[in-house]
Amino acid sequence: MKTAIIGGGAAGFFSAIELKRSVPDMEVTIFERSKKVLAKVEISGGGRCNCTNSFRDVTDLKQVYPRGAGLLKRLFKQFGHKDAYLWFESHGVPLVTQDDQCVFPKAQDSHAIIDCFMREVHDLGIGIKYDYKIGVGELTCIRNEYDYVVITTGGLATGIDSSPLAFMKDRIIPPVPSLFTFSINDKYLHDLMGVVVENAMVCVPGTKFRSQGPLLITHWGMSGPAILKLSSYGARFMSEANYRFPILVNWTGESDMETVKEYIVEIQDEYKQKQLTSYRPYGLQQRLWDYLVSKLGKQCRWAELGKKDTNRLVDILFNDRYEVIGRYAFKDEFVTCGGVSLDAIDKNTLESKDYPNLFFAGEVLDIDGITGGFNFQAAWTTGYAVAKAIEKKIQ
Repeated sequence: MKTAIIGGGAAGFFSAIELKRSVPDMEVTIFERSKKVLAKVEISGGGRCNCTNSFRDVTDLKQVYPRGAGLLKRLFKQFGHKDAYLWFESHGVPLVTQDDQCVFPKAQDSHAIIDCFMREVHDLGIGIKYDYKIGVGELTCIRNEYDYVVITTGGLATGIDSSPLAFMKDRIIPPVPSLFTFSINDKYLHDLMGVVVENAMVCVPGTKFRSQGPLLITHWGMSGPAILKLSSYGARFMSEANYRFPILVNWTGESDMETVKEYIVEIQDEYKQKQLTSYRPYGLQQRLWDYLVSKLGKQCRWAELGKKDTNRLVDILFNDRYEVIGRYAFKDEFVTCGGVSLDAIDKNTLESKDYPNLFFAGEVLDIDGITGGFNFQAAWTTGYAVAKAIEKKIQ
């Protein structure tokens, strides 16, 4: 029996290793289009590889998987984040959980995971064919030669027509970017590059898209977990808007505007004779506070702030509006929403409903998560599910 794994990334390696361990007599071969495997694993998390998450603060998978939450809830019963943690530790990769619940190798080096995978592949006798570009024709030949084929080619970033899945185009949801930062044309904002607000709230007005967390001001606009999460939640909407849309930033971390107003009034009473810029509410960095105060168009003492200007200042703190004019790639990482429709696969085995013995795992499916290790967890989970599905088919 022979299985071909198309794609030498996270899901491909994990499915290959688990399948070979479960079915030792299976001949397993990984086909990689480039001369290097596990490229995304290597650069993830700034080269440290955020391989999963503790999920401690996740009460609903929809919070971290804008697409595919229902399917993953089912598959997590087979192999979830706790299983992934134990898997890596038992295979010689000690892990650590950060305060933000992101999980990394204790070595703080993605090569700890890459070396683990390569060691497993070598010890199990899994073959790897490098620089093997596969189109529809090549895939047809492989499907004729191999008993089972697993597609793990990633997020179809180069489009459907150039992928080996062009023959099932009607079963693919067009991919668009889903993890990116925002370009904002505001010179004075750009001058604040490096400023971080630890608990900002960001939303797209008129929609349900909103997120909360650290926000980083950059030389092109805004980044940080709050922005990356929002880009994931609203990926398709933002694509359809040609990446031009307004956002509102709540710099305070408060969920109620009236609470902010009460706090500002208290400051007015306590620091009457101080200049506005001399007292920073909510621990905002001085540069950011000076910038926000400048939007009032006046410099004065707290006591001289009239009712109209008080309301205006509260609005700036709670509903500060910016116009996004484009997206900016998040470092070297590229995640897409879209891919093989979940309606086209068996929800338990990830096997194609139309093409027997053809399976899918990882980001090639219409599954994607926010930043924080969730996309790699989806790769481990779906890769494991496919391996077990093939094992059951041959029993």
